[in-house]
Amino acid sequence: MASLFMGYRAKFLLILAFLMSSLCFVNVMCAEFEVGGDKGWVTPPSKNDQIYNQWASKNRFNVGDILRFKYDKDSVLVVTDEEYDKCKSSHPIFFSNNGDTDFKLDRPGLFYFISGVAGHCERGLKMIIKVLELESPPTQPSSDQTNGGAVQVAKTMSSPPVVMLLFSFFGALFM
Repeated sequence: MASLFMGYRAKFLLILAFLMSSLCFVNVMCAEFEVGGDKGWVTPPSKNDQIYNQWASKNRFNVGDILRFKYDKDSVLVVTDEEYDKCKSSHPIFFSNNGDTDFKLDRPGLFYFISGVAGHCERGLKMIIKVLELESPPTQPSSDQTNGGAVQVAKTMSSPPVVMLLFSFFGALFM
């Protein structure tokens, strides 16, 4: 009798492990954006050029999306709106100068980006990103997004209600 119970228990654990690994993750899509498209994060050719805000306005950003900044001899700072307007920050929220910076949009709202190199922000190397309140599934990339470097990337997120449902179902079935 004990060996019969152990056989059921082993089957239960095997089935449970399989179902948890295949069903307890819900696929959510996020996008990865190359900031500025093929040009990257570079100082605009003319003063006060708004190419980055124009680029940002052609894209929809959701929580979980990733911005990729590619640049040479520059930096990326996330700052407050006041610091954005002044093109100066002594204590940025985020700083990177490695030439290939990924920044994950982790909340809805506005994000303010500037260059940390003197004079670059004033020439237009700055950008405001608006992240949407609700995380909506991405649609097919438009030609602007494709040219701008948006790439669809799968992301997984655990689903606790599914796990609890599975435990309850199989627990009742085998007990």
